[in-house]
Amino acid sequence: MDDFEQELRQAMERRPAPPRLKSKVMDQRSRRKTQRFWSRTLLWQRLAAGLVLAAVSAGGVTWRNYHNDETRREGEVAREQVMTALRITSHALNQVNTQLAATRRRADKE
Repeated sequence: MDDFEQELRQAMERRPAPPRLKSKVMDQRSRRKTQRFWSRTLLWQRLAAGLVLAAVSAGGVTWRNYHNDETRREGEVAREQVMTALRITSHALNQVNTQLAATRRRADKE
């Protein structure tokens, strides 16, 4: 048991700290704080970038929907204009046909 007690005493014996131990520990602590600061900063930057991306996406979807609605409205207006032009043309062709028929009847009578 004497050997064990002697080893234990030697292990528990107070020894002076190695030179520059305090500065090494403080440097490590400072580095950890800096790393934590930058990881938090990076987290906030990523969060902000995600929010900006979400806002831009939402704006794009809104713009696309607005643009589609506007395009649809323009298409409906163009369709109405084409239908009006076709009605006018149809009416004019009916008048021409009526006049031609009248002219043919007169020519047949003579």
